[in-house]
Parts: sequence; C-alpha cells; structure tokens
Amino acid sequence: MYFELAFFAYLVDCLFGELPIKHPVVWMGEFISAFEKRFYSNRIVTGALLVISLILLTLLISLLFVYCNHFLPSWFCLIFLAIIASTGLAMNMLHQSVASILAAKQPAKALSMLVSRDTQNMNETDIIKASLETWAENLSDGVIAPLFYLILFGLPGIAVYKSINTLDSMIGYKTPRYFYFGKVAARLDDIVNFIPARLTALLIISLAENKTLAWKCCWRDGNKLESPNAGFPIAALAGSLGILLGGDTSYHGRIKHKPTLGTNIYPINHTTLVQGLKIKTKIDFILLSFLLIVSLAG
Repeated sequence: MYFELAFFAYLVDCLFGELPIKHPVVWMGEFISAFEKRFYSNRIVTGALLVISLILLTLLISLLFVYCNHFLPSWFCLIFLAIIASTGLAMNMLHQSVASILAAKQPAKALSMLVSRDTQNMNETDIIKASLETWAENLSDGVIAPLFYLILFGLPGIAVYKSINTLDSMIGYKTPRYFYFGKVAARLDDIVNFIPARLTALLIISLAENKTLAWKCCWRDGNKLESPNAGFPIAALAGSLGILLGGDTSYHGRIKHKPTLGTNIYPINHTTLVQGLKIKTKIDFILLSFLLIVSLAG
C-alpha cells in the first residue's frame, strides 16, 4: 500500500493544481490519435491492440520513473514521485472548471468544454444539471479512482488507470466509428471504475445533510444509467441535494432518452450548483486526514 505517496500527491494537487508542464494525459491522447490515424479499423482486435499498446507503454514509463527515483537523494525520492503522481489527480482542475460555469458570460459555451452533450440550446436548469452530473461523475473518474489505484499499486497503478480512462474518453463511444474499435476500452474502463464509483457515492452520502435520502436515491437509482458506474455518484449527489438529475439529453443532434436520478424536492438553480461544489473542501479534509493517519500508523 502507498498511503504516504498518495497523501503527498493529493496534497500537491490541493496546493498547486495543474502543474505548468505538458500533462501526461495529453501525451496519451496524442498516442491514441496517432494510432487511430495510422491503424484504425472498426474491429475489436484493432481497438484491443491500441489498449494493450498504450497500457504497456504507460506502465513501462512509470516503472522507469520509479527506477530512476532510486538514484535521487533520499529526502527527494518521495517528493519526486508525489509530484509525478499528482498529475493523475484532478480535484482542483475539476472544481475550477465546473465552478467557472457560474461566472461565465456564456455558460453553455463554457459547459461545452467539459461535456460531450449538445449545449447550445440549454437553458439555465439544463446547464446546472449537466454541471452537477459532470462534477459527480468526475469525482470518481478524476479523483477517487486514480487515488484508489495509487494507494494500491503506486505510480504504475495511477498511470495505468489514467491510460484506461483516457482511452475510454476518446474512443469508448457507441457511435458507428467506435462501436467495435472502442469496445475493449469501454469495457475495461467499466471494470476499473466499478469499486471507485461506489466509494465516491458513499463519500458523497457521508457528507449529505439528509444521509437517508441520499442513500435511498443512490440505492434506487444508481444502476439506472447505461453506464454501470456513473449513476451511483450522480444519484448520491442528486439525493444529497434533493433534486432530480438525468433525463433526456441531446448528443450530436439526437435526443437520448435517459432516466431521472434523485428526488424532486428543490428546484435547480445557480444556488444548487454552489451547494454541490461546496463538498470539495470536506472531501479534501477527509481524504488528506485519512491518508495522513494511515501513513503515520503504518
């Protein structure tokens, strides 16, 4: 277990957010794009080769960093790995990105940078709903899941997870182009996010004022979405705020019928998003405290 490394990596992300370097996910994205441009065919085996290639490359590079770490001064070893690992955590970036929608002159345009759904015809309620859904889902994908694999497997764990998550975000779609080519990436992402998504939901529930309602909504609605994971943190957040999330959404000019999650107690407005984002401070405190206590106990 790598609790100490995880503590310092999360602390770096909390204090500094995105570092002024070319993000590893960008390198991964460029590799995926280059492979797709050169070798694309809408077949499962071709997509599987892309998945294996990126995972192996990412694993080898992360192991090289671990190996090189042994040649650094002992006092700097942990700091070095923590800085690298922090690039796989996105709490600050995620929070700032969603919060920026509140102050944006064109909220729909700002939202379009975060989601794949059509935003041009959204009203305020639609924008807030999409923002909250993105916030909840990415708390799992961008924070809890990478932290989970960092704790279990160190730097290689978080690196491999980010490669899988990046693959899914780029090719894991049920569109004509990616239906077979992205199938392995999508299924693998479902597997690695199974536990973290549910841990994220439990964390959100633990911070809710009405924990019973949040738990009820999560238990009842968590498995309603097409994704086996995304519904759990979204339903937990909806229940904790006493609102309805989900519902029909437009993607690439077509309406996709989606179930609603949560409960319709309060209206959705600007204040709702502010309330939803407030849990960041509590999550930071809980995670840092937990990681520090376990590190010291060990």
